[in-house]
Amino acid sequence: MEFNYIEKIENGVIIKDVKNFNLNHIFDCGQCFRWREEENGNYIGVAFGKVIEVQKIDNDVILYNTTEDEFENIWSNYFDLYRDYDSIKQILSKDELLKKAVEYGWGIRLLQQEPFEILISFIISANNRIPMIKKVISNISQRWGKPVEYKGKTYYTFPDIEEIKNCTIEELEACGTGFRGKYIKNTVDGILKNDMTINYIKNLGDDKCHQELQKFSGVGPKVADCIMLFSMNKYSAFPVDVWVKRAMQHFYLAPDVSLKKIRDFGRGQFGELSGFAQQYLFYYARENNIRI
Repeated sequence: MEFNYIEKIENGVIIKDVKNFNLNHIFDCGQCFRWREEENGNYIGVAFGKVIEVQKIDNDVILYNTTEDEFENIWSNYFDLYRDYDSIKQILSKDELLKKAVEYGWGIRLLQQEPFEILISFIISANNRIPMIKKVISNISQRWGKPVEYKGKTYYTFPDIEEIKNCTIEELEACGTGFRGKYIKNTVDGILKNDMTINYIKNLGDDKCHQELQKFSGVGPKVADCIMLFSMNKYSAFPVDVWVKRAMQHFYLAPDVSLKKIRDFGRGQFGELSGFAQQYLFYYARENNIRI
């Protein structure tokens, strides 16, 4: 357990003495799109139909707009607070090349997000920039999700499959999806026809899960790895984007290898902790603007 205990406060909870938890590292390492940094350094986000605000003071983490029950049932798992990140970092830091990236992104935690939302979000992410991805997801949430009020502002939940089932390609394109609109529509229709249920795929072994996810329209190897890693507890996943490719070339490999070879090398190098290694490498490479 990565914290001592929780304390109830008015409109929230304090998680006491949290280890390995840095707001910027967690919310800016490419794994989530529904969090925004406020002027005071807090983050406000929407997940699992709720809006919460997160603040870090010394080693305590304060969650506003929630309850003890919600912490136990949603947020302790969402923030992966029962996993021992010290031991993960210790193992990964035995690799002298990776050690620098682990120390740099010391406060990263892998969020346990909702699989349908992550499936659609990472279809949107393909060949897209993060500000645009966030905008499109926000538009989709506003169009089909539910409004939730917090501090006088209206936020919107990401729609579930029932809420978005009647969407059209034209409506999706109006949200800014571009060519990805037809992929989202095909994916939604495929799930509704029960060709592949997300829970069934989530419970498959890692390699089979990776294969099955790629049967969804608009899901290639990298997007499948992201879905597995950020919502399906599959930690042998190793998503390779431009930053991870640069980091792997910078630290480990000659610069002319394919994405598949980098993925295979990463999984061979880091095994069951590949997904954690990937996040440290991604954050280090992007924040330091690594070039080859």
